[in-house]
Amino acid sequence: MCGITAYIGPRDAYPIVINGLKRLEYRGYDSAGIMLYDGEELQLSKTKGKVADLEKITATARNKRNGKIGIGHTRWATHGVPNDVNSHPHVSNSGDLVMVHNGIIENYDTIKKELTSRGYTFKSDTDTEVLVNLIEEVKLNEGCKLGKAVQLALNSVVGAYAIAVFDRTKPNELVVARLGSPIAIGIGEDFGEFFIASDASPFVEFTKDVVYLEDEELAIIKIGREVRVRKIHDDQLVDAMIQKLQISLEEIEKGGYDHFMLKEIYEQPKAITDTFRGRLMPEDNFIKLLGIDTYGERFLNADRVIIVACGTSWHAGLVGEYLLEDMARIPVEVEYASEFRYRNPVLTKNDVVIAISQSGETADTLAAIKLAKSRGAFVYGICNVVGSSIARETHTGTYTHAGPEIGVASTKAFTTQITVLTLMALKLGREKGSISEEMFGRYLKAMDKIPQQVEKLLEINDHVKSIADVYKNATNCLYLGRGFNFPVALEGALKLKEISYIHAEGYPAAEMKHGPIALIDENMPTFVIATKHGHYEKVVSNIQEIKSRSGKIIAIVTEGDTTVKEIADHTIEIPETEEALTPLLTTIPLQLLSYHIAVMLDKNVDQPRNLAKSVTVE
Repeated sequence: MCGITAYIGPRDAYPIVINGLKRLEYRGYDSAGIMLYDGEELQLSKTKGKVADLEKITATARNKRNGKIGIGHTRWATHGVPNDVNSHPHVSNSGDLVMVHNGIIENYDTIKKELTSRGYTFKSDTDTEVLVNLIEEVKLNEGCKLGKAVQLALNSVVGAYAIAVFDRTKPNELVVARLGSPIAIGIGEDFGEFFIASDASPFVEFTKDVVYLEDEELAIIKIGREVRVRKIHDDQLVDAMIQKLQISLEEIEKGGYDHFMLKEIYEQPKAITDTFRGRLMPEDNFIKLLGIDTYGERFLNADRVIIVACGTSWHAGLVGEYLLEDMARIPVEVEYASEFRYRNPVLTKNDVVIAISQSGETADTLAAIKLAKSRGAFVYGICNVVGSSIARETHTGTYTHAGPEIGVASTKAFTTQITVLTLMALKLGREKGSISEEMFGRYLKAMDKIPQQVEKLLEINDHVKSIADVYKNATNCLYLGRGFNFPVALEGALKLKEISYIHAEGYPAAEMKHGPIALIDENMPTFVIATKHGHYEKVVSNIQEIKSRSGKIIAIVTEGDTTVKEIADHTIEIPETEEALTPLLTTIPLQLLSYHIAVMLDKNVDQPRNLAKSVTVE
């Protein structure tokens, strides 16, 4: 969950590495550090806090900003509290090796005790300092070069890692390796410079050529030479496939918005359109999804579909459960990936597993995929990042085309994942004959209108902001929904918790009477999704029960609603659409509400405390 970046080449490394760390800060922001090598000395700077704090330190020490080789790190703490000493990079006892690391070494304590018995000392509490000294010990004992030492050392560790290692006795190369945590290598013209990072965003303006390491691969990077990739377990040489980057610099900048989260909320009309572009064809009454076109029989003949995901993606999966069961009449189960992998699930070759992840690097979801494949299940991936681990590990799948999502709290990832799941459910439902041609066509036309309807919803931003101002000091909130909108209630509560740190819970509206109603009083705001379709009368009854106990009601209703308006304290209207498509609309005002409350409370919207965007460790 940390971010690592490095550079080797003819340019000054400092601005490249620092700017790279800023772009990777969504992965962790407890502490930051940088090492530069000027040909004679290692220049090391690191601190608790954000990359901006690191810049302040280096600004007062100009000599620590020189060098054509640099490695940097922005941390999400696992081993050891966030402080200056535990910050990366870490240096070996000899002072020759320097390393940055994203991941967890599970057997670090055993290795640390062995190294201590051999005279090694440790300044930090991190597993990373243990690993860099293990590499040094192997290098000295075996009398081998850095690349071989890294390969041998990694065969002794248990856990996950993406690492970049520098040896000042071999100052023309870097060694990088991965298992479970992503790493990308940007390649300059004629192999004259190289950029290393947890994702491609730090070097998008310098090169479009990139090599993504696979699990258990190690790369030796030298100026003027092609990247040499080897398998860690047996040192076998691997062809390094160079891919072309699909993102632009503009996509990863704020574009005039105060926060990435707000920018990404407003990008949803385009993101949804890009996700169904070339796939949704209402004029031809047709949906084209290559993964389903090729493997549709696996779904239609499946005993069941199991959706595995985490966080916001899990909520999208719950919407997918409603969609697939309603339209395609296929039994669906939705599992937290972290629980699925550890509870010895029953899986057969007749099961289909759908894995959902924005980053395509979520550690628990990747582990669930590998488990499912080992049991013979067919695995379909839904992710946003082209070339990500989940895209490579699954049998087939669909990209969401949401574009880069930098804000830690997912917004457009959620709506584009639902878009893909809706397209899948409609296509499978038509092929199975469980929805009529008339209904299929009606859904396609309604789906085609969704981006314009989201645009219209975004116009009520000021109205939502005024409601946020009323409830910004609430300490607890309740979110209620039914049917397709129950997962939206869960997602709305998660968004508020993530960025404002206000306790919030989502429930099926009917479950309120089975416990949560005990919390209702005049200080408890309840956000209720009460759209025209979907058990409307039942939800109205739930609202009346809350009002009779002096609760405050903020209701999301369909345009033209009069009944709920008479009861609720505040209402937010959404355009009318098919019931199954309402989650794509009802989630928008809840995203805006959470955003505005967090801003009013002066919280760090894009980098909420204790969270990271890409969860690449357990």
